[in-house]
Amino acid sequence: MVSNRLQAWIRQHFGPAEVESVLALLTHAVPGEEGDTPDGIERVQAAVVLLSGGNSQRFLQAAALAVADWRDVLVAAQLADDDWRAQLNDALGISTEE
Repeated sequence: MVSNRLQAWIRQHFGPAEVESVLALLTHAVPGEEGDTPDGIERVQAAVVLLSGGNSQRFLQAAALAVADWRDVLVAAQLADDDWRAQLNDALGISTEE
């Protein structure tokens, strides 16, 4: 599942023909595992998407990085530090989801 605010970012930064593919691949590449929190899943998914900057090729590279080791994608997207929630709020807007 992809959060509403992350879906909105994707719809703004990718072409209309790419959106559904990006959402599907993101859900497949970063599905979350048992015990993962929704915030944790969104954090890794957002790292992939933000690294892409709306570019399909960079998205695929970032998704591959997340599949190999999710920690590397967090570091690359500067979401590995304690202020990651503030960073996401700055990039995506304040979350209204519970």
